[in-house]
Amino acid sequence: MLLQVHDINVYYGAIHAIKGVSLDVDEGEVVTLIGANGAGKSTVLKTISGLLHSRTGDISFMGERINAVPPHKIVERGLAHVPEGRRVFLQMTVQENLEMGAYVQSGPLGDALERVFGHFPRLKERRKQVAGTLSGGEQQMLAMGRALMSRPKLLMLDEPSMGLSPILVDQIFEIIADLHKEGATILLVEQNAQMALTVASRAYVLETGVIVIEGTGEELSQSDAIRKAYLGG
Repeated sequence: MLLQVHDINVYYGAIHAIKGVSLDVDEGEVVTLIGANGAGKSTVLKTISGLLHSRTGDISFMGERINAVPPHKIVERGLAHVPEGRRVFLQMTVQENLEMGAYVQSGPLGDALERVFGHFPRLKERRKQVAGTLSGGEQQMLAMGRALMSRPKLLMLDEPSMGLSPILVDQIFEIIADLHKEGATILLVEQNAQMALTVASRAYVLETGVIVIEGTGEELSQSDAIRKAYLGG
């Protein structure tokens, strides 16, 4: 098992945001975490990547406990987190942003850059452009490309479709599907449950900090309860 999260409980002050959550991700899977806004999905990712801390439980990555490991060391171990809201360096060029993503790599970056440009041709066209002048969709592609520069063993994506037009949402999910075909392992947090379940090997549903259902992407997309709650049917 690449990632194992067991019984995490996370608080914001007196607010009990995550209540006994356990999940796992195996190598080569796309696992998605779906749920309404405010369910705690982003909090789970932040806890895995070391930005928040759980009062209980264990988080293991590649067989090693990472609960007390600082976030930058977690990145060095091969876990990349693309946060909600993209967070690209707006004053830097596209290429400079991508190079920042490779700070854990030594040696030439040519191969990693070409791989990213293969997935995101638009970034290649705009490699000298300042990131602050990109559209929202292009900034999302840049945030994903920057994470891929570290050659992660696990890529965590937080709401990659947020605020994007339907055409761009389709493009982002095509790229996620392509990465999966190449063998990438992805943990995806997404409010767009319909799109998330089309690419998911397995899925967990989070409601007010508790996992209430889990299953394959196909099982959940055909579940009446999930359809009513999240798929508008």
